[in-house]
Amino acid sequence: MMMKFAQEHDKSYAMTENLQKQNLLDFDIDGMKAFFSDNGEKAFHAVQLIKWIHQRGVTDISLMSDLSKVLRAKLLETAEIRMPEVVVDQLSDDGTRKWLLKMADGNCIETVFIPQNDRGTLCISSQVGCILNCSFCSTAKQGFNRNLTTGEIIAQLWVAAKALGQFEEDADRVVSNVVMMGMGEPLLNFDAVIPAMNLMLDDNAYGLSKRRVTLSTAGVIPGMDRLSKACGVALAVSLHATNDALRDELVPLNKKYPIKDLLEACRRYVENGLKRHITFEYIMIKDVNDSAAEARKLARMIKNIPSKVNLIPFNPYPNTEYEPSTPQSISRFVKILADNGIVAVTRKTRGEDIDAACGQLAGKVQDKTRRSLRHIKAVQG
Repeated sequence: MMMKFAQEHDKSYAMTENLQKQNLLDFDIDGMKAFFSDNGEKAFHAVQLIKWIHQRGVTDISLMSDLSKVLRAKLLETAEIRMPEVVVDQLSDDGTRKWLLKMADGNCIETVFIPQNDRGTLCISSQVGCILNCSFCSTAKQGFNRNLTTGEIIAQLWVAAKALGQFEEDADRVVSNVVMMGMGEPLLNFDAVIPAMNLMLDDNAYGLSKRRVTLSTAGVIPGMDRLSKACGVALAVSLHATNDALRDELVPLNKKYPIKDLLEACRRYVENGLKRHITFEYIMIKDVNDSAAEARKLARMIKNIPSKVNLIPFNPYPNTEYEPSTPQSISRFVKILADNGIVAVTRKTRGEDIDAACGQLAGKVQDKTRRSLRHIKAVQG
């Protein structure tokens, strides 16, 4: 039902897109080869074009000198490389950087870069808003408009790479990791997300290893099973609770895909052979899911699944009913997991001063679900 809603609300946007030139950002290597073949051109031009866009950062087709003048002229008539508009570029005191990107239809999304000593991680959005309604997430309160296209997803990586100087000659790789953890549920936009991740992995594009690209899901089980066959990236699962009653409240998707079924899907994903482990994300909310009993139960639940636990202190936002767990509660939770043989790390909150922390991304969503309006009415009483 959720997937159908998302697809139906993409139709009007797709019709608008069809009136424009073909956006070449929408193609991974296979899609680009098919584009050239369908237009009576040699498929090998696909590699040339992918390199120009995603390795050199060039968006002007007329400058692509290893393509013939005739081919460039033909492409200029039928195709373009269409980037979103950078509306806001914010830098946090801790070095985190956030971009507000405006799409062609006026919707805006947010993308976040988190620099660390050993890596630079880019958090990418997959939808305009989010069709899910997780109770602890600020993004969810903005409602949902539509899925992003492949071009709009990979453009976030291009924009970040350009802004961070990665396309400059002899520049080091700045974005070393990508996490599909921004706005939206990526597995509810499967057909656009997979080609975008293919480009992230392609040696002719961004050349990231599979262990450095992570997709985070709230537990869309059919999508998890498809992902294991389509693209061997790392998988993170937003668990957040150890019983269905609480997870129904925190992650309403659980009503369709309960914990038992979700854990079985995680086992299938790992058993594929290419996957090392699952990362279970667990948001730490004071007096909700952070007790010693919850920690012990979590350890029992996942003990037979190759995994680690990423504990995420809840990041407050206006009018939320939740509070973050205390440092003492988090430390106790970590110790109990460790004593039971479970690797657990606490995610350091980054970019909080610019609302770039986990669960705080909002963007500017033309909400078709009316969820944002209902949220405002509930806050106002």
